Amino acid sequence: MSDALFYIFAGLALICGVMILVSRNPVNSAMFLVLTIAFLAGLFVLLEAFFLAAIQILVYAGAVMVLFLFVIMLLDLKTEERRKIKLLGMFGGVIAVGTILAIFFKSLGSTQLSATRAPGFQAGTVELGKLLFSQYLLPFEIISVLLLVAMVGVILLSKKDLK
Repeated sequence: MSDALFYIFAGLALICGVMILVSRNPVNSAMFLVLTIAFLAGLFVLLEAFFLAAIQILVYAGAVMVLFLFVIMLLDLKTEERRKIKLLGMFGGVIAVGTILAIFFKSLGSTQLSATRAPGFQAGTVELGKLLFSQYLLPFEIISVLLLVAMVGVILLSKKDLK
């Protein structure tokens, strides 16, 4: 049963992830992102990481998506729809995606995959908190500052009259 649920959650997460990219409306893309996050939380439940599943729903699907929707509403979507795709930007994007795929396949080819089962672990909030605020404190703070700078930048860009 868990294998079938894994394939269902993973397939729906992939479909919603593709729909984020394909959708022309930013609000629809944000809603597909909420669905993707919910399906990923289902995958965390299958891994018996209940705390991470709850945090995934509460923090990402709740708070962060509300912030995304506010940012989308602040933007002037009519000017974004009139913006033309530049050939140089598209060429750079294709090169970037190709480079990322080349790195991915090279690293995938150099790893040794084994069929042995991963060792069991106890996932608790205390251990996760100690790990997050001891070993991963600097990346945690860098991401929080990066998100803050991005939000302030979007708010400044969306203002109509800068003086």
